Amino acid sequence: MGMSGVYGHADADESVATIQAAIDRGINLIDTGDFYGMGHNEMLIGRALAGRRDRVLLSVKFGALRGPDGSWLGFDARPSAVKNFLSHSLTRLGTDHVDIYRPARLDHTVPIEETIGAMADLVKAGYIRAIGLSEVGPETIRRANAVHPITDLQIEYSLISRGAEKKIFPVLQELGIGVTAYGLLSRGLLAGSLPLGKDDLRANFPRFRGDSLTRNWHMVDALKTLAEEKGLRPAQLAVAWAMARRPEIVPVIGARTRHQLAESLGALEIQLSAEDLARIEEVVPESAVAGTRYDERQMKMLDSER
Repeated sequence: MGMSGVYGHADADESVATIQAAIDRGINLIDTGDFYGMGHNEMLIGRALAGRRDRVLLSVKFGALRGPDGSWLGFDARPSAVKNFLSHSLTRLGTDHVDIYRPARLDHTVPIEETIGAMADLVKAGYIRAIGLSEVGPETIRRANAVHPITDLQIEYSLISRGAEKKIFPVLQELGIGVTAYGLLSRGLLAGSLPLGKDDLRANFPRFRGDSLTRNWHMVDALKTLAEEKGLRPAQLAVAWAMARRPEIVPVIGARTRHQLAESLGALEIQLSAEDLARIEEVVPESAVAGTRYDERQMKMLDSER
């Protein structure tokens, strides 16, 4: 996502080099959305995967509607829209199938059974291999899984975004559904990264604004100090924490450059004990977080927050 203008300008050549470097290091899941840069991200990935497609699983989100000015126009998960979105994604990605296909959000005007039913047809036709979900709650997960087995749920999860632990993760464990966790660094906040300008989406997020940012920065400093004690970077500690919390979690890292990629992959070498996890959660308590992860309008749209 970050390679397609969401956090400001990104260099296309460096983006392609970063994706290819990730694959060479053994990364085998590439996640995107057809609305990231209004198709830009899929075309970028298609370019990066030339000659490498068989080495990765492609996870694609669909459904968000965008205007030519980049505005957000709503969400569409009607059966006909599902098939239309996929046909364009296959073209942009330069592939004949997507490994995991998922609605990016719940379309409250369309029963989830209808959306999943259309996706099940695409599985039978060979255009997608598995069905995933994104940012939905327990009831929706159960209803969707009753129509067709759900492979995984993509949801924001980090040291300071742990709401899924209470009601959602138990349902996933019961049904044998995995997790692809995004936002492990809370969009860079836990790594000490701040919005770079008006084109940076984070400038509109409550955690990055005013008094909330001031309060959250104290936790960022505390995590940095703890990481330094272990000879690590805060980003590495945050990713390692998420991986240690639950064995079924697959972390989605948002590296935009090869340098960031190398830093994030350092988390794979870290083994955290129960005592380490307790110390990290003591230093960065979820209860101390100021501000929601999205703005008020978007929070109301999230089925996962109901």
